[in-house]
Order: sequence, then structure tokens, then C-alpha cells
Amino acid sequence: MTDKDDGLTYAAAGVDIAAGNDLVERIKPAAARTKRPGTMSGLGGFGALFDLKAAGFSDPVLVAATDGVGTKLRIAIDTGEVGQVGIDLVAMCVNDLVCQGAEPLFFLDYFATGKLDAEAAARVVEGIAEGCARSGCALIGGETAEMPGMYHGGDFDLAGFAVGAMERGRALPTGVVDGDVILGVESSGVHSNGFSLVRRIVERAGLAWSDTCPWDESTTLGAALLTPTALYVKGALGAIEAGAHAFAHITGGGLVENLPRVLPDELGAEINLGAWELPPVFTWLRQQGGVSEAEMLRAFNCGIGFVVVVPVDGAAEATAAFEAEGQTVHRIGRVAKGAGMTTVGAL
Repeated sequence: MTDKDDGLTYAAAGVDIAAGNDLVERIKPAAARTKRPGTMSGLGGFGALFDLKAAGFSDPVLVAATDGVGTKLRIAIDTGEVGQVGIDLVAMCVNDLVCQGAEPLFFLDYFATGKLDAEAAARVVEGIAEGCARSGCALIGGETAEMPGMYHGGDFDLAGFAVGAMERGRALPTGVVDGDVILGVESSGVHSNGFSLVRRIVERAGLAWSDTCPWDESTTLGAALLTPTALYVKGALGAIEAGAHAFAHITGGGLVENLPRVLPDELGAEINLGAWELPPVFTWLRQQGGVSEAEMLRAFNCGIGFVVVVPVDGAAEATAAFEAEGQTVHRIGRVAKGAGMTTVGAL
């Protein structure tokens, strides 16, 4: 076979294999920081190995979760502030895992883009590694896909995949009864849901991401909205030891849809909306967008990012487990006979 002087190459078609290889080398130190008991291999293989026995499990049941960051990425891409969306990616997966009673063990990421910017991609993956380290979860693999024609320019999308484990017979939810206490752990902001509505409200307000944040003059609007999703894993693992019966990660659908998912059919949740103060970001979104209370509760976390259902005599210990991680907890309601979620008070 002879080569023509004008023959095409993969690089000419828009895919830079060398840049991809360089990215893998750059992110290896970040991945190495997340090593934990059970980790068996570093990045670069066709697959990643993990030893459950070395992680301390005798009769484990595996739990898997996958998620993305959603249209919050649009703000990160437009502002160039991509360093923390990796934390969001991890949080959206591991916060779900722990709701099943599982300890997150390892994480894989998928980064797809139209034109690989190795510097930006490295910052994203370093954020993923940071989220993993905070959650006790090893970053053991991933994939970078450069797909010109599928994504515009430097636009990118992320997907995350987390695997955890629990000893057989310890799955949650379990044992939820009438009278259990419902604790709400504060969110760090909008987290990673509702951003299509957020972006529409900002557009209506005529603001740019670089403008001063309306509820916090010390930062820009874009930076405030990019505050990463809180990681609840370590507090939740402590709350399991306190006898927690159920957890709910408050994502799309808000409290209204996520909390009832972990309750038995014959039981519901009575929530006091006055038990916590609506954070300023949600007050602004509500006022600027003319969003009803019902829509706020369905579209956003409204300041409660994680819910714990626990017996009365375990509430103090469960609260302390999250407070030890620097998180604020409110007693927001109780389990009662009925179905779904009922509320008293107002946001």
C-alpha cells in the first residue's frame, strides 16, 4: 500500500490521538490520590480491577449508579470555569448509592467533546478526583471521546458511573415506621438539577454570567450558580450506624417526588416548610421567575439536599454524623400514616 501526499489522517478529521494520550498521563496523579483499599490498577488498561475482599467485605451486594451534570455544564463551558463540575458528577452518583445503604467504592467517568482541550479536560477530571477523594471512592477508569460533528467546538458532556457495596441484608430503605423523624441536610446551592429553568430565569433577567451575583456581591452570578453539589456520603455512612431507616437524595423532582420513594406505600411524610430558611439563591429565582411554591418544591431542592429518616432515639446521633462533616441538619418533619408528602407552613 502506498501513501499519497494528500492522504487524510485522523487528526485532519478532527481527532487528536496524541492529545488524548497526553491527557491520560496528566490525570494519572489525580487518580492516584483517590486510591483506597481494594484498588488494584491505575489508569490506562482496557478495564479496571477492584478487590472486594481487600475492601473489607465478606458477603457483599453490589450497587451501581450513573448520572450526569445536566445543563449546568452550559454555564461551566460559557464561563470557562470547569474545575468543579467534576465534583457535581461524582456527587450525583455517590449520593444516590448511599441511599441504598452502600459504601461507594469506585468511579468511572465519560468525557465527550467536539474538540479536545486537554487543559480544560484535565481540570474537569481533577475535579472528579477531588469528589472521589472526599467520598472515599477510587477513580479507577474512564473514557475520553473526541467526536467532531457531534459536539460544537469545545462543548462537552459528562457521564459518571459509581459502584458501591454493602453486606448482604443491610440494604436501605428498611424498617420505616409511623413516627420516625425526618431530618433535612442543607444543600450547598442549586446542586445539579433545575438548570434549564435557572438559565431561562437568568435570560429573562437580562443578566450575564460575569455580572455581580444579585444575592452575593462578593462573586459573579456564574460562579455562584456553579457552587458544586454537596457530598453526603460520609455523614450518611455515620447515620447508618445510628440506625437510619432511609435516605433520599433530593434531585430532580425535589422533596415532593424523591422523599416518598423511600417510604412504604401506607406511609407518607409530613414536612414543615418553615423548619429551615430558604437560601437566597432560591429566593431570587422564585421572585425573578415568578415561580410558584409548588413549582419550586418540584424543580429545586430549596435548601435541603439530602433527607434522613431515622427513629426518634437515633436522631441526635444521625445529626451529629453530618455535623461532623461540617453540614447543617434541620428536623423538618415526621413519617405518618397516609401517602405522598403533605406540608405545613410556607417556604
